[in-house]
Amino acid sequence: MVKLTDDYLNNPTPFEEAGVRVPKYAQDKLIEHTNENPVWVHFGGGNLFRCFHSVIAQDLINKGELDSGIIVADTYDDEVINEVYKPYNNRFLSVVMKNDGLDKELVASVTDSIYANSKNKAGLEKLKDIFKKPTLQLATFSITEKGYALKDMNGNLTKGAEHDLSNDPDSAVTNMGIIANLLLSRYKAGKLPIAMVSTDNFSQNGKRLEKAIQLIANGWVKNGFADQGFLEYLGDPKQVSFPWSMIDRITPNPSEKVSKELVEDGIKDAEIVHTDKHINIAPFGNTEETHYLVIEDSFPNGRPKLEDAGVFMTDRETVNDADQMKVTACLNPLHTSLAIFGCLLGFHSIADEAADDDLLKMIKNLGYGEDLPVVKDPKIINPKEFISTLITKRLPNKNIPDTPQRIASDTSQKVGIRYGVTLQHYVDNPKLNPADLEFIPMIIAGWCRYLMAVDDNGNAFTPSPDPLYDQLHEYVKDIKIGDSESDVHEKLQPILSNKSIFGNDLYEIGLGNKIEDYFKQMITEPGAVRETIHRTIEEKGKY
Repeated sequence: MVKLTDDYLNNPTPFEEAGVRVPKYAQDKLIEHTNENPVWVHFGGGNLFRCFHSVIAQDLINKGELDSGIIVADTYDDEVINEVYKPYNNRFLSVVMKNDGLDKELVASVTDSIYANSKNKAGLEKLKDIFKKPTLQLATFSITEKGYALKDMNGNLTKGAEHDLSNDPDSAVTNMGIIANLLLSRYKAGKLPIAMVSTDNFSQNGKRLEKAIQLIANGWVKNGFADQGFLEYLGDPKQVSFPWSMIDRITPNPSEKVSKELVEDGIKDAEIVHTDKHINIAPFGNTEETHYLVIEDSFPNGRPKLEDAGVFMTDRETVNDADQMKVTACLNPLHTSLAIFGCLLGFHSIADEAADDDLLKMIKNLGYGEDLPVVKDPKIINPKEFISTLITKRLPNKNIPDTPQRIASDTSQKVGIRYGVTLQHYVDNPKLNPADLEFIPMIIAGWCRYLMAVDDNGNAFTPSPDPLYDQLHEYVKDIKIGDSESDVHEKLQPILSNKSIFGNDLYEIGLGNKIEDYFKQMITEPGAVRETIHRTIEEKGKY
């Protein structure tokens, strides 16, 4: 059995026998150079990073185009660092799940892993020292949407944000407060330039990161923890840039099936870790073959030659067009709809949903019928071909063990982006009328139905983790299946009129009543969710 910590350079045979490609460089020398000359820090050491960002770095290091590795920082879960990074010398397997089998690569591009927050001062100080280094060029992020949240659904500051704005930066408890503190250290070290690159999966991610950091910084200036020059530093893109990006690679939680296959192939380190904070991670990451990463080329301190590892480097407008295409139209809305209805209909596989006739037709009508008409072609990726690849190749891949329950996580943070942006396009275009839409309102109704935590058979289920779930569940918890007397408008109105969720009051744009009607159809009796989808396709569908 081969271990991830075995000597892959001097004894590659066990890796070769296990079907694992190995790095072409010495990790110890890479670590030594990175300690002196750090270039790249990444926040969020989860599965997407391990299967995508780290492999990009490895490709460049293998080619001799990058001589520094990635330093991974996690501010949320110490077990991620202590259970799956440190024990394996920060190495892991990237497992690409092709239709015809697994492609395995040992990744050694991570040179250090750090758990850092106000509870772990040593880690925080170590990161601050790294941020004081002139060689540092970029920090990338995959911390999920909720990692940026400083306000609740009503626009009020969270308790964590209130704390960070009015207290010493070293005591920051939010992700954004911790990041702002690191930038403050870099500012004090000589106003050193850096690119802060959000690669999280939502629209205009760089803008959101910038606004969040500036919100914290303004509080610190107001309360005497930083000077005005810090705001000027953050506001100058020649010193601190916040590039926008679009990222796309379906990377589900580590699969028990993949774990067993790795062991059968002779790989010892394949045990999945389930942390106390409900993170599922392993010495390997499993991911799909298709992937895209588009980044705005704004790097005031230089950058690695990312384009040589397949990254599209372009201008902000093109990034935004590609992102809007994917996040708000051609992938994520389809994925989220499958997540919502998959939970309600009892599915535990996205691939199985993609083979279901009703659900397949639903996402075709959503993607081709309602989303594609408002998509601006980014030119670097063809939108219609993108949807077709998704529907015919990516979603049906049974080797990708993705579940609707995983995709359904944090849906309250996603629905406004997945559907609200497209709705705004319909509002803004005088030739289009949002009231003519059918599948988006049906899906939003499905989400409201999901919030009841009762499946289509009338059985209770456990919704996926979501920061606003408890608050939203309160509105619909008393609705019963078959209860025709329930005042649906009274229950749904606070949700559908909330502009912080959807960007619009859905009643004002002519959709609120339609969503209520779809919702009423879904609660008439057991099986009504499935019947509503089927009937809508039959009566309203074009695909």
